[in-house]
Amino acid sequence: DRTIANIARQALVAADAGADIIAPSGMMDGQIGSIRQALDQNGHDRTAILAYAAKYASAFYGPFRDAAGCALGKSDTPVPSNRKTYQMDPANTEEAMREVALDIEQGADMLMVKPGLPYLDILQRVKSTFGLPTFAYNVSGEYCMIKAAAANGWLDEEAAMMEMLMAFKRAGADGIITYAALDAAKVLQG
Repeated sequence: DRTIANIARQALVAADAGADIIAPSGMMDGQIGSIRQALDQNGHDRTAILAYAAKYASAFYGPFRDAAGCALGKSDTPVPSNRKTYQMDPANTEEAMREVALDIEQGADMLMVKPGLPYLDILQRVKSTFGLPTFAYNVSGEYCMIKAAAANGWLDEEAAMMEMLMAFKRAGADGIITYAALDAAKVLQG
């Protein structure tokens, strides 16, 4: 309960500072409802919530975790051996649908599937089932796979990047959060 209350306070601080969208990544049960209530009660009823509605326990987060110093089992602080206690089982599609429905019920305005590439089926199902603005999070491991393969001469980096981003759109993404944003923008600008 204290964690949920703290998450709501953090969201309120962000909204007070001018954030238009709150995107809590903690995967805590009840956080969306608590945030929505805090925002609405404090004059931020137009501040949107982008729920990390389907966030999977994934190996594709590795490069980010290494860069942030929070890789599992590699820090001086005790960390769990995995994040499967609060992130979703990669084999379970029904859990994703239940979690998304709960976030919508609690007041989510937009939805996110993270990571994107291995979960294109979930992305498509979430978008077609719920119809809300739906985002794919193209995480560090997905991005680094293309960078590493291109550096080794195994594929055309630009073509592979654009093909990957197109797959998110084809699966129903209204938006893509990606490390490749600047590279893609250059390609799209010609």
